[in-house]
Amino acid sequence: MDDAIPQGFPNATRPGEEREIVQSVLRALDVLRSFDRQTPRQTLSQVAERTGLSRATARRFLLTFTHAGYMEQDGGRFRPTAKLLELGHSAVASLGLWDLARPVMADLSARLGEAAFAAVLDGQDALYVAHAPSPGRVVAVGIAVGRRLPAYCTSVGRVLLAGLPDAALAQAMAALKPTAFTANTVTSKARLREIVDQVRRDGYAIVDEELEVGLRSVSVPLRAPGGAVLAALNVCGPSSRVTAEALHSRFLPEILQAADRINRSLRD
Repeated sequence: MDDAIPQGFPNATRPGEEREIVQSVLRALDVLRSFDRQTPRQTLSQVAERTGLSRATARRFLLTFTHAGYMEQDGGRFRPTAKLLELGHSAVASLGLWDLARPVMADLSARLGEAAFAAVLDGQDALYVAHAPSPGRVVAVGIAVGRRLPAYCTSVGRVLLAGLPDAALAQAMAALKPTAFTANTVTSKARLREIVDQVRRDGYAIVDEELEVGLRSVSVPLRAPGGAVLAALNVCGPSSRVTAEALHSRFLPEILQAADRINRSLRD
């Protein structure tokens, strides 16, 4: 069984190419794929059973992932770490996501008259990776590509946290050291977890002057064809121009529509 190509991978090779396949890589991917929302922690025996690998082979893969920092051992159980997100960031780039997203973001910004951004999760931070400036605005939001902001108090960050598997989210929440940026900043870990769970249910996040007085924002997820959250799409603006009511009634429908356009482009 260990020498067979795992069943989770359909035969996508042309005749004669099978000899080029590195079967150990396919088996390693099967080990990673065995961890999901229903089984975020597994014993060695569980991994072996779910993947069809021998215990010895499964153990070697798990110990290798642990050595590289992609897994950690919690007693007799293994679980993925947030470091796996680094691979996700590479996948985002290779999908050409931003080539697809930029024209949609530019259209979104023009329709709403406010800047549009996209961000990915990088450790405890939301890392801004794309920007469509607001046309003709004298007062602009002071966020640029490459800037990092705490995930817990930004709408992009909360969307990205909500997209994590349960084990990775628990790890991220445990590592948080929230501090107040404004009087509105939520710093209770219990309350933040409630908010992230609500974002999971709603499919969007709104933050009202938690990062900066006078700044409101709304964000939604950008998803891979399989449903995993790749990034967050965001529109934000000064509270002098963007009311809390407008975020719900006008901005949210527009940004959801823009995200759907980008997500459909990724599936096509």
